[in-house]
Amino acid sequence: MASRVSSEAPAPGFSVPVPALPKLGRTWYRRGAAYWLCRARTTVFVVLALALFSLFAVGLYAGVRDLLPAAARTVWDGVQVVASVVASVWGWVTQRRGHREALLDPPDPDRTLRAERDHDRRVPGRIAAGRGLVLLAAPVMPAIVAYLVGWSAAWLTVREYPSEVGARRWLEERRSSSGT
Repeated sequence: MASRVSSEAPAPGFSVPVPALPKLGRTWYRRGAAYWLCRARTTVFVVLALALFSLFAVGLYAGVRDLLPAAARTVWDGVQVVASVVASVWGWVTQRRGHREALLDPPDPDRTLRAERDHDRRVPGRIAAGRGLVLLAAPVMPAIVAYLVGWSAAWLTVREYPSEVGARRWLEERRSSSGT
């Protein structure tokens, strides 16, 4: 069975095909308007998903907050604000470190596709298992959402994804080995 990479038309100046990357297709190669539309679409989707999740988390937290005595609410709200700021920065730093490490050993197109498939297989089970954990985490949901917001903001604002770097290197290796 041929890989998805080998079944496409070659890139201009290359004797090998431009691989399609998850969520970007082949637009990453030229980085034109279609590429930036893909990136904008991803950003809009993630921002909307985070906004909905944030509303859910705030509602869940409000329910837990109402169970606290009046004096404890003020203290607990202060703790949540501090924890949320720290978690947001922690999410940003975690993602940037992961991005930097991924750029040191970027995945080739086949590894990227395998990772995407593996991720898609794991997600439904994690969502089902996570429902009970959400109820346990209700008192600290704002901090959890802040971590996700920080992580997502760092992920969405990178100049180039590791999968793009890996695909470019993969193309360069094929170009130099084919003598073009």
